[in-house]
Amino acid sequence: MNLPTPSELRERRTDLGLTQSEVAESADVSQPLIARIEGGDVDPRLSTLRRIVNALQEAEGGLLRAVDLMHSPVTSVEPDASVSETTALMNERGYSQVPVIRGGTPLGLIGTSDIRRRSEDNVGDLPVAEVMREAVSTVEPDALIDTVDSHLDHNDAVLVVEDGETIGIITEADIARHLS
Repeated sequence: MNLPTPSELRERRTDLGLTQSEVAESADVSQPLIARIEGGDVDPRLSTLRRIVNALQEAEGGLLRAVDLMHSPVTSVEPDASVSETTALMNERGYSQVPVIRGGTPLGLIGTSDIRRRSEDNVGDLPVAEVMREAVSTVEPDALIDTVDSHLDHNDAVLVVEDGETIGIITEADIARHLS
């Protein structure tokens, strides 16, 4: 990561037509701190510098958020749907997994790997609730791409939830689509 110099921060801010106060408010720091950083009087903590850079990127329209990355509307199944119905839906849509949602609330994920792991002959007759993974990762629509990416390091998908309602889903493919 290349850290911007104080003069680069000042130049970027002025090119965007922003005041120190506007950047400070957006980055949730004080205006005097912005002035001291731009003047080279203080070396900010990395977390502070990141907030300032994010504020500048947001002003440029360069920050990707969950709402920009998500696939919506979400194709999902209810927990009492059968595994065979769910498999048919996934095959029809070309998905390897779908979220399990009841009343807008995410309950888990079910994917082809979850189904294959089951040894029962009648796995297709089972309700999704008996086969799904209950661990599900969620973010708010305004979560930054870095947050979404860190969730995807440990999960197959991230659900975007607003006011308790699932409004989108993000997978590695969605991130790759936006970055290419």
